[in-house]
Amino acid sequence: MTRRRLGYDGVVLAAPVTVPYERFSTRSSHWFLGRAMRALVAETGFAKHAIDGMCVTSMSLAPDSAIGVVEHLGFEPRWVDNVTFGGASGLIALRRAARAVQVGDAEIVACVAGDTNQTDSFRRGTASFSQFGQDAVYPYGSGGPNASVALLTDNYMRTYGAEVADFGRVCVAQRANALGNPQALFSKPLTLDQYVNSPLIADPIRLYDCVMPCAGAEAFLVMHEETARAQGLPFARLLGAIERHNAFPDDPVQERGGWVVDRDELFAQAGVTHDAVDFVQAYDDYPVIIFLQVEDLGFCGKGEAKDFLAGHDLTASGSFPINTSGGQLSVGQAGGAGGFLGIVETIRQLTGQTVGTPVPDAGIGLVSGFGMINYDRGLSTGAALLAA
Repeated sequence: MTRRRLGYDGVVLAAPVTVPYERFSTRSSHWFLGRAMRALVAETGFAKHAIDGMCVTSMSLAPDSAIGVVEHLGFEPRWVDNVTFGGASGLIALRRAARAVQVGDAEIVACVAGDTNQTDSFRRGTASFSQFGQDAVYPYGSGGPNASVALLTDNYMRTYGAEVADFGRVCVAQRANALGNPQALFSKPLTLDQYVNSPLIADPIRLYDCVMPCAGAEAFLVMHEETARAQGLPFARLLGAIERHNAFPDDPVQERGGWVVDRDELFAQAGVTHDAVDFVQAYDDYPVIIFLQVEDLGFCGKGEAKDFLAGHDLTASGSFPINTSGGQLSVGQAGGAGGFLGIVETIRQLTGQTVGTPVPDAGIGLVSGFGMINYDRGLSTGAALLAA
């Protein structure tokens, strides 16, 4: 018997932090994680050891893990977790941290993600990403997710009639959002013509379908509402959260993710409807993945994302704001921090701390994640609803 999910009453998120992104860096992941932790302490006024929980994500931290970071930075937490689920890591870290706070295993949990990007980091990372990757992808000279997502994109286009320009409109809108964000690596406008005529990388994936690997970090704190109020911190309330792994493994090619299984429970747990959502931060390593999330989270039917998104203004001031910071497609992908980018932006939008363009009267935001793509599919999904 499946028990009813418990809610997250009284759990809040605060202190959104970004360590500025760099295209390349000779610094270690430890340095970026340390900068993020220092910023959390400095910006909140908490004593260092008041942070008694840490949830760490990094794809370039080896041979260290979360406990190595704890030692390097001199923290003494009573709760630690190491979360490496790619683009779903932020949502999974949030759920773990929220439950730890709820049951009293920790009072204040830092969720922090950071990675370096040295000149050979991406090649080395793709060569050792997973056993499936080593056995079935890398030997063919197509290491990394481009070829895998090209398979998903081609299948989606053939099955549902999406065209190149349908994906391009999302990329153009997100670039428009990024122009107001001083932390975005891409600071020039993108036109649909530029998108359509950009070089093919792995047919049908084009240049602007791909994120820019970089170095940087993202972080936030999870705590009880009364803790945030006592410290005078603006906060966002956690209304509901879900995760799912290896959903629909028998689908020949991935056309849906685990969000489908749990979306009704997510909205029921949060006590809101889709119409109440003021903006969406969807994991955007590629445009087709945005399409899957919009559909599988219930904003439209399967195969209908192209028409749904084309019918809306996707900018921060539009009718369906999506990835209001610019998303990874325009801000950059700092390794595991890419899965935290949407959460940090959601906190900023709901607490009046935006560094880019604010969503007018934002009260509820949805953030979703997708990660660990192997040969033909992403394995981990997550989503959360937050409120001002």
